Amino acid sequence: MELNQNNLLFTIAGTALLASCTGTEKTVNTKPLNIVYIMTDDHTRQMMSCYDKRHIETPNLDRIANNGVRFTNAFVANSISAPSRACLLTGKHSHKNGKIDNITSFDGSQQTVQQLLQQAGYQTAMIGKWHLDSQPTHFDYWTILPGQGHYYQPDFITPEGRKNHQGYATNLITDFGLDWLENGRDKKKPFCLFLHHKAAHRNWMSDTTYLKAYEDKTFELPTNFYDDYSGRKAAKMQEMSIASDRDMDIVNDLKMLRPGVSTRLSEQYIQGEYARLDSAQKTKWDAHYQPIIDAFYASGLQGNELAEWKYQRYMRDYAKTIKSLDENVGRILDYLEKSGMLENTVVIYTSDQGFYMGEHGWFDKRFMYEESFSTPLVMWLPKSYKKRGDIPQLVQNIDFAPTMLELAGAPIPSDIQGVSLVPLLKNEKAPANWRKSLYYHYYEYPGEHAVRRHYGVRTERYKLIRFYGDIDEWELFDLQADPMEMNNLYGKTGYEKITGELCAELKRLQEQYDDPIRKDN
Repeated sequence: MELNQNNLLFTIAGTALLASCTGTEKTVNTKPLNIVYIMTDDHTRQMMSCYDKRHIETPNLDRIANNGVRFTNAFVANSISAPSRACLLTGKHSHKNGKIDNITSFDGSQQTVQQLLQQAGYQTAMIGKWHLDSQPTHFDYWTILPGQGHYYQPDFITPEGRKNHQGYATNLITDFGLDWLENGRDKKKPFCLFLHHKAAHRNWMSDTTYLKAYEDKTFELPTNFYDDYSGRKAAKMQEMSIASDRDMDIVNDLKMLRPGVSTRLSEQYIQGEYARLDSAQKTKWDAHYQPIIDAFYASGLQGNELAEWKYQRYMRDYAKTIKSLDENVGRILDYLEKSGMLENTVVIYTSDQGFYMGEHGWFDKRFMYEESFSTPLVMWLPKSYKKRGDIPQLVQNIDFAPTMLELAGAPIPSDIQGVSLVPLLKNEKAPANWRKSLYYHYYEYPGEHAVRRHYGVRTERYKLIRFYGDIDEWELFDLQADPMEMNNLYGKTGYEKITGELCAELKRLQEQYDDPIRKDN
């Protein structure tokens, strides 16, 4: 198999401590590394305490960072669920793997990381959210949620058919993962376990265990919560506003269910997630929410007061799903530690993209702005890796597949567009030729939330975005001077040189990644 010349092959199927010239006894560890890849849905760095301590504590997620590395500049190639997953599995941008949006089907016959790991002698398992409108391929074991899946009493699809399970999705996905680790695999072989959670996807239904969590907390309002989108036409045209009752639904999203109140998505809640609660769960749910519902409708809130009330409810519900998630990540770490596997296992934790927690007045993702373009990425590393702390280099989710392959000592095909992160994990200076820019392309319009199609380039300091389709708009941001991306500098005097350089870099990346959109420029 042809190798990618941009990747430094570093076989770590085993490490050898060679005898010194003084005759010290030779010790050899030949065990290949195991890989546990945990990916959540819509979990953002602002809601992970090793990145941001303002909102919540995530002690188990922080355990991963504290025993390894935290990437401070990790990003995605297309900030939406299914395409992001396809980028992970193929190591390629959306236009190359064919999964450009949540509508198109993923071609499972194409080359994938799990296929290449199998060829290298690894067992592979996929548990949880798949969301690729196709059946998983090249997994020794798989059990997946259909589509988005449900938080309560979820169905799971297996090769044998569909089965309903009683319980909360985050707990069940972890249960299935632990069972496979303990009972389902051949313990003589290395493995790669993909554990994909539904949390923290809309509509943020928490485990009833944590219904009261964060109810006494007032979350900090983002400084740009009341953004007027001046100079940013596409930002003004979106439909993901917390303040808008059409965008953030008072019943489906915030659970303010009341007889006689009908909203755009109320039936989705009544017939969907709420209907899936069993009698004991429903009793706890109603006991918690009914006083909040009564107080809300009695208050008559309007304007900014209503918008800020919705923000606080959104933040609390979202935080509760993360609390459960963090606890379940802890269960995985505890098992690996007690079974003596952590010193031979790399644990990768990330999300399919970031999310807006009120920044610009929004929820959801899709835009190339920092909150949704970025993603959390932390890795637990065995002690054989000396690297600890922050890694500031620009990395992207197309890099995950080649990273796993190099961790497994497997060759990296030349058509993979990402680069292995292993050189950054070694206790040495980052490669001098590490990338200086990232490419992004979002496609799903017309679509939910009305975010226009756009592509762009990000360097360490600047970002250039072009929105296209029914609008033709450019945006330029100086991320050092304007980290909240409020001031569009495109076309302003004094920025001609940097604009020209970024346009040239954008074109270079479109050529490098062979994006057909370049032919329309």
